[in-house]
Amino acid sequence: METAVGVFTQRERAEGAVQKLLERRVPEGSLVFLTRSETEAKSMGKQIGLFAGSFVGGAAGLSAGVATATLLAVPGIGQVFALGIGAAALLGLVGAGSGAAIGSGVGHQESAPLPSSGTGAQEDVAFFHKVLNEGHSLIVVRTDSPQIAAAACEVLDSLAISMKKGAARSSSVAQRSLDGAAAVDFQGKITLGEGTTLLRETIGALLQKSSNHILINLREVDMIDSAGLGELMRTLATIRSHGGRLRLVSPSKNVLDLLRITKLDRVFEIELDELSALNSIRQDSTSAKSAG
Repeated sequence: METAVGVFTQRERAEGAVQKLLERRVPEGSLVFLTRSETEAKSMGKQIGLFAGSFVGGAAGLSAGVATATLLAVPGIGQVFALGIGAAALLGLVGAGSGAAIGSGVGHQESAPLPSSGTGAQEDVAFFHKVLNEGHSLIVVRTDSPQIAAAACEVLDSLAISMKKGAARSSSVAQRSLDGAAAVDFQGKITLGEGTTLLRETIGALLQKSSNHILINLREVDMIDSAGLGELMRTLATIRSHGGRLRLVSPSKNVLDLLRITKLDRVFEIELDELSALNSIRQDSTSAKSAG
């Protein structure tokens, strides 16, 4: 499954992105919009309802599904207005209902405990917490379809906070064994398809060998798109679910700027060099043993 993540600072661009996603026939079940602003949520719902109603055939079902919001009480975040089917599952909540139509007011609230670790929900919520508390909004698209993923990335990369596209090299990866960790030297782009697949397969192979303390060297990474951001989140969750630790090492200026503006620098542990990353992992391991 591919995950594309878009962070927005302007309501108009977020509304435009959702409309374009619907135009590209991204299924409503794959699309979630998150905000802490009730005003923004209501405006988005009205805009989407009008837009969805303009479709010929099947419009009623689309409008009812997409222009529906839930007021969720999220541990560690507070109230979040979620537009789209599947928001509760995305946030790691269970038992949340579908809510009230956002265009006519938000009047449904649910709260539930987070699931146990290993599902990735805790990492996701940490990311959402940072972004939403900054007053930004989020669009998340999750799909098994390569065509839908490509369409979603095209839209989000054009309208959300993203890196400027340039001449990026083809993706390649090299692995090295260090004292206490495995190093992954990524080069080129972490983007939908070649880059995300290469990263996923590389991390999966290391974990199969019980190498769960991993450094990802980003010095030679030229480009990360919305799917790349989603894949980095997946990587963090997967490594932690295997009892391991992840450090991002020496990100290029463009990559570091992207991580900072999307608040992912507060979710990932980023080190300037391998020695610092190794020392950080060793300290974590020592602390874990002492606590145990």
